[in-house]
Amino acid sequence: MKRFILFMLTLCSVGAFAQEANTVHIGKLSIGKKKKEVYSGGKDSSLVLRIDTLIMADRSQLVFYGKKDVKLDIGHAEIDKRAYIFGTDGKNNGTDFDIRVHFDKLGALYVLAGGQDASNNGSRTFPNGDGGDVNFIYDSSGITPQSDDKKSDHYLQIDTRAGGYRVNPHNELSNIYSMIGMGAPGRPLSNLSQGQVYSGTPGRDGKSTVKARE
Repeated sequence: MKRFILFMLTLCSVGAFAQEANTVHIGKLSIGKKKKEVYSGGKDSSLVLRIDTLIMADRSQLVFYGKKDVKLDIGHAEIDKRAYIFGTDGKNNGTDFDIRVHFDKLGALYVLAGGQDASNNGSRTFPNGDGGDVNFIYDSSGITPQSDDKKSDHYLQIDTRAGGYRVNPHNELSNIYSMIGMGAPGRPLSNLSQGQVYSGTPGRDGKSTVKARE
């Protein structure tokens, strides 16, 4: 019985450690002009990121690669003229975001969670991706974002469109036929990734919601 209890306690400790390892807390993160802050790698495709103060200069990027689910909690945000939050699971699908933020300053913020194109079909491993789902909650005691006029301050745009809408069918087919023609004799698909040709059908569009937190 004692061994069983000890075993269960060990499992709980490992589980707690794994959960903690997937949560990152940063006091202050400042991303300079045209610079990137990238979170990637690891076996877990989810991440909880808590930032007390986030400062993003013009054309800076906060990037999540290989992450299917990201919870982003920002205590105070100062966003310059243009800044980007981008997420993909690494398989052409957009990241699902749950973002909570208090804006102290907001020029323009673009949340990019759209699916990626499987351009050059046949040479890529993954098909046209699905768009991510974005739940965006801003603190009503701070700046209220608007999505009507991108030339004005406080602009927020969220992209959850699927990949594949920008694919040109004629070019894709020409590219595939060309690659098949370069295949080994008797193995026409040998020059295609995993011997597969992916459909040009677009992925699934994601959804987004924006609301205030009282």
